[in-house]
Amino acid sequence: MTTTPSTTIAPVTVTVLGLGEMGSALANAFVSNGHPTTVWNRTPGKADALVRAGARAVSEPGQAVAAGELVVVSVQGNDIAREILESAGEALAGRTVLNLTDGTSTAAREVAERAAAQGADYLHGQIMTIAPGIGQPESVVFYGGSETAYGRYGSALTPLAGRGAWISADPGMPALYGMAVHGTMWGLLNGFLHAAALLSDAGVGVRQFLSHAEPSMSALTSFLPFLADEVDSGEFAVPFGALKHHLPSIEDLLRESEFRGIDAELPRYTRALVTKLVEAGHGNDSYSRVVEHFRKG
Repeated sequence: MTTTPSTTIAPVTVTVLGLGEMGSALANAFVSNGHPTTVWNRTPGKADALVRAGARAVSEPGQAVAAGELVVVSVQGNDIAREILESAGEALAGRTVLNLTDGTSTAAREVAERAAAQGADYLHGQIMTIAPGIGQPESVVFYGGSETAYGRYGSALTPLAGRGAWISADPGMPALYGMAVHGTMWGLLNGFLHAAALLSDAGVGVRQFLSHAEPSMSALTSFLPFLADEVDSGEFAVPFGALKHHLPSIEDLLRESEFRGIDAELPRYTRALVTKLVEAGHGNDSYSRVVEHFRKG
């Protein structure tokens, strides 16, 4: 189900708790888009620039919460987020909390439970950009939790990201989505930089390589939907590109890495994954079969 916020953008009283790099960017986005914004931070002085821009700074979190119908939290860890919200006491009742603090899905659910016990509606958001990306058209925020709250305040959240989306009633789901993106990112970056080390050792410019290999590199991400369909359906058999055909190329990469003195842990690990599945009788399956290894730990 896709939830679409109201297209009528009316000013909303917003409170932002936490004025680190991200919290300050969030508060600035609300102020710049005409939302009366109250800010609070444990360290005095961080609100000065926001006050000059039109925000109102207060000295106590309870006072800040009382000023905003939408209470946005961006701090270092969900334990701190929960502590700050608890300190607001009864002032939280009747408000909507949007927690944009990084952490695990379990931690997000724990904050949601605490906020609900204090009478608040709850949304959790996972921001998929660094602070300068706040408000950019291609920036993404995943939202989960109260669908009613997102329907009410989704329009007010459009200044934060051009591609915000409510994905689940489970407030832990945005964190899981974020981890899935990051896990894919680190795998891609590690693979690319291992390749860059090989190329550099051979005296080849990495940009030069990309100028010739761009079609092949772009094809890698375009193949992800096919893998996703195979994982979702549990059907891994393929007529081409089977696991057993990956092994010779993995062996070549491993030998080249060892010959050049490049760290070979990554290709060695990949060889172990594929070999294990081929020996278990899955040699004719797609590479997506590797998901079974990770599921079993």
